[in-house]
Amino acid sequence: MITHRLVRTWEVLPDRGYSTAWTELTGRRLTAHGRAVGLVPEPYWVTYALETGEDYVTSRLHVTADLGTGTRSLDLRNDAGRWTVDGAHRPDLDGALDCDLGLCPLTNTMPVLRHDLLRRPGGGPHEFLMAWVSVPDLTVGANRQTYTPLAHDGPGARIRYASGDFTSDIEFDEHGLVLDYPELATALTR
Repeated sequence: MITHRLVRTWEVLPDRGYSTAWTELTGRRLTAHGRAVGLVPEPYWVTYALETGEDYVTSRLHVTADLGTGTRSLDLRNDAGRWTVDGAHRPDLDGALDCDLGLCPLTNTMPVLRHDLLRRPGGGPHEFLMAWVSVPDLTVGANRQTYTPLAHDGPGARIRYASGDFTSDIEFDEHGLVLDYPELATALTR
């Protein structure tokens, strides 16, 4: 089985910060750990570890945020469709397959890979329920999102992301990692 080990750093625009993810893609599983620093709404430092099961379905996200007021942590788990937040069942999240860590472009990867959206340009929209984690306060809520493949760009793709009133056409590379997410993040190159 082939393993792709990838490292990507993004400039994150809304919080005037940066995010780096160290990612392994093996079969149809993703594991990653990352760090992010931002200045808005206050200076913060976030570290996280992400694990998926088969078909890129989130199994666990552990996040720690260091702020001027102290440290917060979050343990988000999905066990066969039953979600818990710090050990407490969250029925509003049941049915979600993915987490979405705020201001973290990596968490857009799982639905794109699971539904092979890199190779299906012009396909209809795919709607998802996400366990959305706000940064830096680490509150968790249910969030509906839509991904619509627009174009196959070389080995990658352009996919329209929509949630509520927000829409953005995101460019992904051949591994499903974000290259450019207008209004959110841009991948930095060496």
